[in-house]
Amino acid sequence: MPEPTSPPGPGVITLMAAGHLRDALNAHARGDLPTAVSALMSIDPESWQAIEHRLALLGGTAADLLRDVREIRS
Repeated sequence: MPEPTSPPGPGVITLMAAGHLRDALNAHARGDLPTAVSALMSIDPESWQAIEHRLALLGGTAADLLRDVREIRS
């Protein structure tokens, strides 16, 4: 079993990154773009790559996700 302090494996979205993504989506849905951008910028590069990869598997992009969230909550 890996050490608790070992970095996440490839393709892993950290818990912190998931929280930042949630915060970004909520802020974007409220129209609070500075907070949304700040939350997105706080996501570590490895988690961001994993997020983009998962979105691509679903046939979308981060921009598509933000647009859809905004439309659903409007």
